[in-house]
Amino acid sequence: MKNIVWAICGLFFVGLAQASELGSSSALVQLQHEWAHINYEVPDKQKEEAFKALVAKAHAWSIKYADKPEPLVWEAIIKSTYAGAKGGFGALSLMEEARDLLLKAEKIDATILNGAIYTSLGSFYYMTPGWPIGFGDDDTALEYLNKGLRIAPNDMDANYFAGDYWFEEKEYKKAVEYFQKVIDLPDVETRPVYSKGRKVEAAVKLKKAQKRMH
Repeated sequence: MKNIVWAICGLFFVGLAQASELGSSSALVQLQHEWAHINYEVPDKQKEEAFKALVAKAHAWSIKYADKPEPLVWEAIIKSTYAGAKGGFGALSLMEEARDLLLKAEKIDATILNGAIYTSLGSFYYMTPGWPIGFGDDDTALEYLNKGLRIAPNDMDANYFAGDYWFEEKEYKKAVEYFQKVIDLPDVETRPVYSKGRKVEAAVKLKKAQKRMH
């Protein structure tokens, strides 16, 4: 059975750095930096409580901007990362809630944030256990991941999770191509912690995939 690990949504999208109606809000910037700090700098044993508190902040933001899709995506991302830190079967209900938030956001505007909705959904579907335990499904995951890549072929997360998907499928040659692209992409100037963290993750997975090709 696939495990929901804390990195299930090391999802913090490059697209969030792009200009939008909410892009300059202090709430967005604060959530952005807090997520990156917790995900990449806080010790593992402290992540669960830190993400739990951040979920509450994200939820308040999504209520304030109830007609906008970006807050829903944010709440989903943070809730899913909290699920990963929490672990176990208790995390599955959080993942279902996060999925539903993304599906709600999709109905408002599916193209926002560099395809973040589809990249997120894709990662959820291949990392979550399948029926009868959870909603995971590899075919559905691939459909969503490909949609994310079509919207933003040079997005760091879209490429990272495509690589991770193919790694899990033991298609290591495909995985190597995506991981290498993540490493080669330019850093997001306003997101140094995120950029460094994601590239480190890609480099680790790249080495594993290269070894398994032989």
